Amino acid sequence: MAFRPLHDRVLVRRVEAEEKTRGGIIIPDSAKEKPQEGEIVSVGSGTLNDKGELRALDVKAGDRVLFGKWSGTEVKLDGEDLLIMKESDIMGVLDTSTAAKKAA
Repeated sequence: MAFRPLHDRVLVRRVEAEEKTRGGIIIPDSAKEKPQEGEIVSVGSGTLNDKGELRALDVKAGDRVLFGKWSGTEVKLDGEDLLIMKESDIMGVLDTSTAAKKAA
């Protein structure tokens, strides 16, 4: 099913949390916190400014983002748990290309 959020909303897929700590301790599901990092699946068309002009969103599909712990509304689309949130709930975009260059 194709889904496009309206206006300044975005559809986000949470990044899976780690199963183990750095020390190798396995974390049970009941003790895991939901990750605050996700990947943008789709974005709305943007918001209207005071002049009635459309302002596009700063994020795009495929961006890795950080968001607040209780941000968004959880929805299930095609059996997948996703979040719908406003662009203002997003704290920042992770630049994965810079991190990959540093690791190499």
